[in-house]
Amino acid sequence: MKNTALKSLLLASSLLTSAGLVHAADVTLTVESWRNDDLQIWQEKIIPAFEAKNPGIKIVFSPTAPTEYNASLNAKLDAGSAGDIITCRPFDASLELFNKKQLVDITSLPGMENFSAVAKAAWTTDDGKSTFCVPMASVIHGFIYNKDAFDKLGISVPKTEDEFFAALDKIKADGTYIPLAMGTKDLWEAATMGYQNIGPNYWKGEEGREALIAGKQKLTDPEWVKPYEELAKWKPYLGDGFEAQTYSDSQNLFTLGRAAIYPAGSWEIALFNTQAQFKMGAFPPPVPKAGDQGYISDHPDIGVALNAKSTHAEEAKKFLSWVASPEFADIYANALPGFFSLNSNPVKMSDPLAQEFVSWRGPYKSTVRSTYQILSRGTPNLENETWVESANVINGTDTPQVAAQKLQKGLDSWYKPAK
Repeated sequence: MKNTALKSLLLASSLLTSAGLVHAADVTLTVESWRNDDLQIWQEKIIPAFEAKNPGIKIVFSPTAPTEYNASLNAKLDAGSAGDIITCRPFDASLELFNKKQLVDITSLPGMENFSAVAKAAWTTDDGKSTFCVPMASVIHGFIYNKDAFDKLGISVPKTEDEFFAALDKIKADGTYIPLAMGTKDLWEAATMGYQNIGPNYWKGEEGREALIAGKQKLTDPEWVKPYEELAKWKPYLGDGFEAQTYSDSQNLFTLGRAAIYPAGSWEIALFNTQAQFKMGAFPPPVPKAGDQGYISDHPDIGVALNAKSTHAEEAKKFLSWVASPEFADIYANALPGFFSLNSNPVKMSDPLAQEFVSWRGPYKSTVRSTYQILSRGTPNLENETWVESANVINGTDTPQVAAQKLQKGLDSWYKPAK
């Protein structure tokens, strides 16, 4: 009897399978990321949109704290335990993973034709032959300001450095608001919101950055020292105790309405929209003098790659191709205002502050942060040293000239420009 029952069960199973009524188990893809702030957006918007069109593939978004991500990811990749999809930081950190054969070459992945060479540059090898991450978004630097404060004090949006400092003087004289919400305790804030924000106007964006890489310019040249001279002038406007002020302190000072201007990255927009109880506006880095060509740091910030050890490579490629689609670009740019699509297909954004930032792309020339490509591959790391010296200049413990000399000396100790 038992044999007869078993045969019947096997026959029924065979019939069901041949009829297509039994489905293979769903494949689950895990996404590694540092963007823990985005968990809700992935769960409520991105993942449902993908899974609706790709039955049988499930996505799990598994973020790590931003400051721990690089070390954690490297350890997981080395151990073979990392997720299928790897969220990529721009330039050298991800290039190193590709060179270690931990990320897959996706140059010919369907959907990559939606990105220009410039959009892919942060995740392409030095020789331009291989791309290893799908570009997701860039962030733009500038200044976010309290419109109510500007209206109350009769301040117009500054377009030049002189107008910028005149506005700061007026805010300081009134005494209601801290003129600038920025601290130096976390170091990177001084460099990213300060030096890399205003610097491109002096070193002329890509022209200066490429000249620095080629060895045709040095960090001790006037176009690289001048931004530090301007940054040193920020000190009187930062408020009491700025040396002990963290990045989150700066955010809170601004969103609570206690500061008038916030040196910003566009990634702040979503958070500020939920916290600030006043009208906000944004302006690009003021140019040195009227009529000058303006430059903005329009920095590729985030991409996604395929883990070379993924056991679900074909399903992962489907997901990556979807990330390269106009549909994803629209969802992501509107779910996370301030993260701007790198897709060649235009995205219409509903957030007015995000629209303000992205409108600068026309009249202003875009560049990327000067330390991110090639120049931070050695020790001392130029990116990290720029954090330190930017804080030192603002604090007044190093002059702009001394800071530049230290940075150039560190770079000279290991970097030899290609002939």
